[in-house]
Amino acid sequence: MLDRLRARVRLRPEQRLPITKAADVLETTPRMLRYRESLGLVTAARSPGGHREYGERELLAAAYADELERRYQISPSDLAFAVRVLAEPAVAADVRRLGELTRRINTPPPVAALDFEAQKARRLLDLP
Repeated sequence: MLDRLRARVRLRPEQRLPITKAADVLETTPRMLRYRESLGLVTAARSPGGHREYGERELLAAAYADELERRYQISPSDLAFAVRVLAEPAVAADVRRLGELTRRINTPPPVAALDFEAQKARRLLDLP
């Protein structure tokens, strides 16, 4: 998938596009690019005059975000939160806890860990 997206957004290494041209390449709108930037899904460089500029990496990030949103039928804000979960251990732990509480994520029963320790103690003591 990334190779297909790279072919679509290929630029020369030094080439930067203003927001309107970047949006045209991505078949989106400048407003959507600004929205994705506000969510942290894409980071635009700034020209000396303060205008947003997009290189190949930024275009690829925006195209990939769009592809993931379509594939998984999620909003840009949902995707931004998923990235946050991956980037922030405390948020990941809270989401994992919620998954366990709702039984969408299985947790190994504590007995298994205790059983392992008991087996280890038996081996050390050479008990049957």
